[in-house]
Amino acid sequence: MAALALRCVGRRCLLARLGPSLSVRHVVPMGTTAKEEMARFWEKNTKSNRPLSPHITIYKWSLPMAMSITHRGTGVALSLGVSLFSLAALLLPEQFPHYLAMVKSLSLGPTLIYSAKFALAFPFSYHTWNGVRHLAWDMGKGFKIPQVNQSGVLVLILTLLSSAGLAAM
Repeated sequence: MAALALRCVGRRCLLARLGPSLSVRHVVPMGTTAKEEMARFWEKNTKSNRPLSPHITIYKWSLPMAMSITHRGTGVALSLGVSLFSLAALLLPEQFPHYLAMVKSLSLGPTLIYSAKFALAFPFSYHTWNGVRHLAWDMGKGFKIPQVNQSGVLVLILTLLSSAGLAAM
C-alpha cells in the first residue's frame, strides 16, 4: 500500500518536472506487481526442486542461539507487560495502593511473594544484562566463540543474582 502511494507521488513529481506534454506511462514503465513476482518466484523454486531454507528445527541448539531467542521473547514480554500495566493504571477505578492492599490482604506468605517478585524481576534483569552484552558486541568486542559462550554464562549468573536481589527488596 505504501509502495503504491510512493509510486503515485513519484509519478506526480516526475510529471511536474517533465511537463504536461509527456505521458508518464511512457517515461516510467510499469513493472510487475508483487503478487506476480511472488508467483514467479515460487514457480521457479518448485520447478528447480530447491530445498527450503534451514529453519530452527534442524539446527543444533547452542547457548547463544537460545539466548538470542530468549532476548527477543523477554523484549516482547516486557513491552506487553508495560503496556498492560499502563492500560490497567488508566482504566481501573481505584489507585495503585488500593490494589496493593488487596494483594497484601490475601496473606500469600513470604515464599509465594518472593517467587512472584523473582518471576517479575527475571525477564527485566535478563533483558537488561543481555542488552549490555549486545552493546559490547556493537562496539566490536567479544565475537570469538569462547567469548560469546563466556559472556552468555556471565549474563545468566548476573541475571539470577540481580533477580534474587530485586525480589528480596
